Amino acid sequence: MRRPRGEPGPRAPRPTEGATCAGPGESWSPSPNSMLRVLLSAQTSPARLSGLLLIPPVQPCCLGPSKWGDRPLGGGPSAGPVQGLQRLLEQAKSPGELLRWLGQNPTKVRAHHYSVALRRLGQLLGSRPRPPPVEQATLQDLSQLIIRNCPSFDIHTIHVCLHLAVLLGFPSDGRLVCALEQERRLRLPPKPPPPLQPLLREARPEELTPHVMVLLAQHLARHRLREPQLLEAIAHFLVVQETQLSSKVVQKLVLPFGRLNYLPLEQQFMPCLERILAREAGVAPLATVNILMSLCQLRCLPFRALHFVFSPGFINYISGTQPGWLAGWAPEGWRGRGAGWPATQSPSPCLPTGTPHALIVRRYLSLLDTAVELELPGYRGPRLPRRQQVPIFPQPLITDRARCKYSHKDIVAEGLRQLLGEEKYRQDLTVPPGYCTDFLLCVSSSGAVLPVRTQDPFLPYPPRSCPQGQAASSPTTRDPAQRVVLVLRERWHFCRDGRVLLGSRALRERHLGLMGYQLLPLPFEELESQRGLPQLKSYLRQKLQGLGLRWGPEGG
Repeated sequence: MRRPRGEPGPRAPRPTEGATCAGPGESWSPSPNSMLRVLLSAQTSPARLSGLLLIPPVQPCCLGPSKWGDRPLGGGPSAGPVQGLQRLLEQAKSPGELLRWLGQNPTKVRAHHYSVALRRLGQLLGSRPRPPPVEQATLQDLSQLIIRNCPSFDIHTIHVCLHLAVLLGFPSDGRLVCALEQERRLRLPPKPPPPLQPLLREARPEELTPHVMVLLAQHLARHRLREPQLLEAIAHFLVVQETQLSSKVVQKLVLPFGRLNYLPLEQQFMPCLERILAREAGVAPLATVNILMSLCQLRCLPFRALHFVFSPGFINYISGTQPGWLAGWAPEGWRGRGAGWPATQSPSPCLPTGTPHALIVRRYLSLLDTAVELELPGYRGPRLPRRQQVPIFPQPLITDRARCKYSHKDIVAEGLRQLLGEEKYRQDLTVPPGYCTDFLLCVSSSGAVLPVRTQDPFLPYPPRSCPQGQAASSPTTRDPAQRVVLVLRERWHFCRDGRVLLGSRALRERHLGLMGYQLLPLPFEELESQRGLPQLKSYLRQKLQGLGLRWGPEGG
């Protein structure tokens, strides 16, 4: 029989991953893992992700694309005027219209209509985590309707409304969420309360699986979300599950800390990572290098792990000249699983030198060696041989190349050309040991900007022996070899809050300063406020004159 046009057909329900199916008379509750998976796949805001660890579990299936009209919710078949009211709610153009449909049809309203109204409200508000102030009265009236009628809701509708209310940004301690939560608890069968901490009313972070925590870590790193509560939850999970985690998982959990330039408050964070490195470094050497890269951005490099990656055996493994390097070898004092392994038990193939992985690892080792040179004067262990060193970042990073049309580099270059002349600055110059600079100026001892072609634009690396940080703090007028680097700080060089530099950017600026280059940051807020090239030239003139620089007539 042919189904009438526009009428939804039957669909088989799809089980939610990690969910526990409830039998007759039992309440349904998803696992924390399935809850977090749904929130991450829906590109949920940080505030809503934070709520996952603080609110009770509710049903996640309401986030799917299906309409609630496919099956009746809240009891009773949907038919006639009831179904018509549902269509009106689904097509409402504003929150006020939603409230009007619910208030004008008291005899037609069923329990599931309130969940439909909340879902439509979320579509109207878009992705904003908080309702706009102008709609507060309407939202309060809608909340009052739900609070007044929620005693008649079944457990399924309560779960749906509670979940949607949280995702819409209603406070967890507000009247709506509290009323729904109270009704949810009344529907649950009596059982002894679990021994939970007062502040955590749902699952603890350590009760989530490593795979789900990795998804959370990747979500924070990818979207530059520097959320202390979520990062602390990852750090706590890492400490609690230390013995169960491999270094391949740990490298993914540690990634957001280095990228977001966030050192957790968890006191056992660093001791835990050192123990994991000591245990797993010989098993997964590439993961070990990735972990050290994240710790390098946090300025927390452990000496014992550096001894390991700079050892001759590891260097030969990276260069592809010594297969089975783990067999029977370990650095002095190292007690990882790689020490003393028989050659026939776990042979480790060498890493082909021509692969992209080999080049990336050599770049990482070169950066670690630079960090040892500039930031760890007390290190006395092995170092990366000169023949193994490669330029760290010899060209602008991928994100800069991908967002070049949004960058201020071209207009700043034109401003410098008209202000100084083409011969008095260099753009995108890579300085040893391999950092690409935005703009570089050569400055005489008197503060005059000199033509770059007549000067050596590079400062010596390794830097000449001097007290730590002296070269970076020397005034321009006293240093005959001074080089000034204009650093563009674009919007995507920061975490999402726009205040903290990403770890890689902070590391580059820190190393350039320690090598003796004087940095002149150009923040995106200041660049975006300039209206046109004349105003930008005036801005650059003030910046350069603030350093005591002087130059001849404007070029061009």
